[in-house]
Amino acid sequence: MRQSMISPLKAVCLTGAMLFSGTVPAQPNWSDAAPLPSPRQEIYATTHNGMAYTAGGLAERASAVRNEFNAFDPQANRWLKLARLPTARHHITLSALGGAIYALGGFSGEFPNWKPESSAYAYDLKTGKWTKIPALPVARGEHVSAAVDGKIYVIGGRVGGTPNATHYKDHRDTSRVDVFNPVTETWSRGIDAPTARNSAASVVIGGKIYVVGGRQYLEQPNGNAVNVNVASLEVFNTQTGLWSVKAPMPRAAGGIAAATLDGRLYVFGGEQWTPAKEVFANSWVYDPTADAWAALPDMKTPRHGAAAAAIEGRIFVFGGATKTGAGDVAVNETLAVQQ
Repeated sequence: MRQSMISPLKAVCLTGAMLFSGTVPAQPNWSDAAPLPSPRQEIYATTHNGMAYTAGGLAERASAVRNEFNAFDPQANRWLKLARLPTARHHITLSALGGAIYALGGFSGEFPNWKPESSAYAYDLKTGKWTKIPALPVARGEHVSAAVDGKIYVIGGRVGGTPNATHYKDHRDTSRVDVFNPVTETWSRGIDAPTARNSAASVVIGGKIYVVGGRQYLEQPNGNAVNVNVASLEVFNTQTGLWSVKAPMPRAAGGIAAATLDGRLYVFGGEQWTPAKEVFANSWVYDPTADAWAALPDMKTPRHGAAAAAIEGRIFVFGGATKTGAGDVAVNETLAVQQ
């Protein structure tokens, strides 16, 4: 791996987002790491004790739903195959808390027959076994989840807009927040987010939940609905119960991946459906102290629906798809970040 270098960036303004000045410590080029055991998109990741975990996903041009569960060891640069998810899911979020990995919600079915699910599972890191836990109060997919102060917060995503909701067009975006307490194994209603959206990303910095990017499925003047990207960054303080709105992303993107390292938010890739179909290679870093963004080197492979994990000064972005809606890959690229 090449030695990290310091790359100075000047402050500019893009789509209303101020980019911070000074230096952004980062390796100027991405390098390759061990690819996923199989190509997958629409996956999420969590980390625990220096390992990254990911589960489920779509494969074979979004025609197959997976139940694989894998852990990535960056020291050995290899993937481990763990006990499979009890059921195949895509857009299923993962959160690590108290010696367990929690897998929540997601969709069953290949596109366009996506059915939001309320199922929830916990993987015991000691026994290597999955157990079923109380279901989500509302079935949902394309949401985010975050663990803070012993609880898991499930935010946004898409929920059923019709009684059956077995087709992509049957869903609606939500700003709803539900909170799971693993000790009492109960769900409670949280404070709704300011923006209803799907395909966003989230991280936890300083005990606060950062929700960024995503998109909204909006009806157009001609009567057709289309995915419209959003750039907003919203932060939830679990202690005060208040949401705050911060500087938006420099470029609106849905289907992004995010990670946090040394108190900063890193966002990668994404796609757009309108005004033209495009998959992004963009990499961004957000400084909460300055409330500003800066550009980082583009990924080698433009992707959406990928997962990201930060471990020991390096950020790994794996899986995803290279075409809007499909094109799943096993690519794993890493960027060394030195603060």
